[in-house]
Amino acid sequence: MPAETVSNAVAQRDNTPAGLIKQYSASFAQVLPSHVKAETWVRLAQGALRRGKKQGDRFELEIAAANNPGVFLAALLDAARLGLEPGTEQYYLTPRKVTGRLEILGITGYQGHIELMYRAGAVQSVIAEVVHRGDAFSYQPGRDEVPYHEIDWDAEDRGPLRLVYAYARMKEGGTSKVVVLNAADIERIKKSSQGAKSEYSPWVNHEAAMWLKSAVRQLQKWVPTSAEFRREQLRAAAEAQRVASAPSAPAGAATAQTDYVDGDVVDVEDPPVGEGDWPETAQPGGGQP
Repeated sequence: MPAETVSNAVAQRDNTPAGLIKQYSASFAQVLPSHVKAETWVRLAQGALRRGKKQGDRFELEIAAANNPGVFLAALLDAARLGLEPGTEQYYLTPRKVTGRLEILGITGYQGHIELMYRAGAVQSVIAEVVHRGDAFSYQPGRDEVPYHEIDWDAEDRGPLRLVYAYARMKEGGTSKVVVLNAADIERIKKSSQGAKSEYSPWVNHEAAMWLKSAVRQLQKWVPTSAEFRREQLRAAAEAQRVASAPSAPAGAATAQTDYVDGDVVDVEDPPVGEGDWPETAQPGGGQP
């Protein structure tokens, strides 16, 4: 192919943020969970770019994505891998300033963490609420199963945020550990969050949602992850099959017992995703605050 033809083809390629999403839609589809429709997810990602503040005739998210396409695509890959909707409270796409110019920062929101807990299959419901200074609140571990929280819905101003709590109702019955965080706890979490003081940060623009996220993230340590829950289901099914197929014990023989040892719930990292189809400037990577 003549060099001039190649140059024309490159020039005609849509390298706008929305065009890049379409260009790599097949790569996103490969990592999306099977229950998420790739076409719908791609449309949501493209639509998310046209929200928020404008600078001239362009939205800030479009400018931030165009300034560093690699970081932008990596954030979208992270959202796709988790099966969360980008540009929503499941997964924030927020601009941040790096060396004086805007770039995209992807952050899993509290609704995203709740969605991941539901997807594990062990949780029946998740309750997460912020407590304002004007609310009545009481909870004593060991005495109360869940917090008592009374809200005056007629109050014009419930006052500033002072607490946040979260717990889960499990499908097999019972209640998870109740997580309660106060303002000091939240401030420590906020200080460790990248770009928390930026004018674009969700800590500034969605404060209550970030309090809820902090509590829900702590709660995740006390409920099964998808990988853990599925492993336990497979283990239980295998054990049931083994018992069913085992020969009957002779009369009077001692009955074998299986010992079950409780263990701490640990975070399970997702396996690495292949990066062969990604351009050098769009290699996914980097963590979230």
